[in-house]
Amino acid sequence: MRFFTKNWHQPDYGFIIILFLIVVFGLVMLSSASVSYSFEKYQDSYFILKHQLIWGLLPGIFAFVLFSILDYKIFKKLAFWMLAISLAMLLLVFIPGIGADYGSAKSWIYIFGVSFQPSELVKLTFLIYLASWLDTQGHKKAGNFYEGLMPFLCILILIVVLLVLQPDLGTMTIIALMALTVYFIGGANLLHMIGVAIGSLAGLFVLIKIAPYRAARFTIFLHPELDPQGIGYHINQAFLAIGSGGFWGRGFGMSRQKFQYLPEVAGDSIFAIIAEELGFIFSSLLIIGYLFLMSRGLKIAQKAPDNFGKHLVIGVIAWILIQSFVNISAMVGLLPLTGVPLPFVSYGGTSMMVLLAACGIVVNVSRQTRE
Repeated sequence: MRFFTKNWHQPDYGFIIILFLIVVFGLVMLSSASVSYSFEKYQDSYFILKHQLIWGLLPGIFAFVLFSILDYKIFKKLAFWMLAISLAMLLLVFIPGIGADYGSAKSWIYIFGVSFQPSELVKLTFLIYLASWLDTQGHKKAGNFYEGLMPFLCILILIVVLLVLQPDLGTMTIIALMALTVYFIGGANLLHMIGVAIGSLAGLFVLIKIAPYRAARFTIFLHPELDPQGIGYHINQAFLAIGSGGFWGRGFGMSRQKFQYLPEVAGDSIFAIIAEELGFIFSSLLIIGYLFLMSRGLKIAQKAPDNFGKHLVIGVIAWILIQSFVNISAMVGLLPLTGVPLPFVSYGGTSMMVLLAACGIVVNVSRQTRE
């Protein structure tokens, strides 16, 4: 197999342009949202921004360019080993001295002084493995209970268990929804999907019941006015930020909530800071940007040269859209707080790097689409 092909046509520049407009907008907003936290913790107002540039954007651009010119079909042969290595890395978070805590979650590993979040890599490697498996199975086998549903559930449940043990319910939700979307497109039986949905809701209910902090989050989701200085503090401060932004916003850099009031201003809560500073207009434009990215991605998937490429593109688009929806919905009170970052905007070098690599694959597919 050739790694590079001269017969490829031009990539989808619409996808590339909107992608990097979102990335640049995210970096600009991160520079504003993180300034107080960066100074308070690192005595450098732009430490978070610099870290995102060095450990997220730069390796991400390298991965984006590499994956956009390296024939995506080579990943089909490497899919199993890529997933196996990433799952092994996911196990490292439980090893003392390598795994690192952030709050109550064991989601990071530290190697040679560099932190890395394996669950972000698992999103991509599991997607590649799933797309490869579906391409091999075909629609008929994918819809079969024993040859399709059971193997799919076995690998998905393995990943879900590892994430629940961290615990990282937000990432688990994104991976599960992304995988179910790709599996459904790949030929899943509708009755099987309904059964999986019912089972998933039951499992989610059990996870909420057995963990008091999850039950408290769900209670606050239903009644955000309860305990505004305790468990409801985060969501109420987010509401305050979004509401005070109004239609036009307070102005860039003029947020009040970022000064040690709203938790996770550079991470999960950054959309609230965007709404506070730039108002409804720019918040809506960001959402429209994600939707336009989806539109371009679906057009690429429609013209993909094979099912492997089609499933990869649909998976990446589902990943970005689902994660964006969960993050923004949590900030405006449509979903419980889950700790999910906003793609290309929230602070997180691993997330930025892996997402750009995934988008590089989408661009690669776009260079080989049927005219």
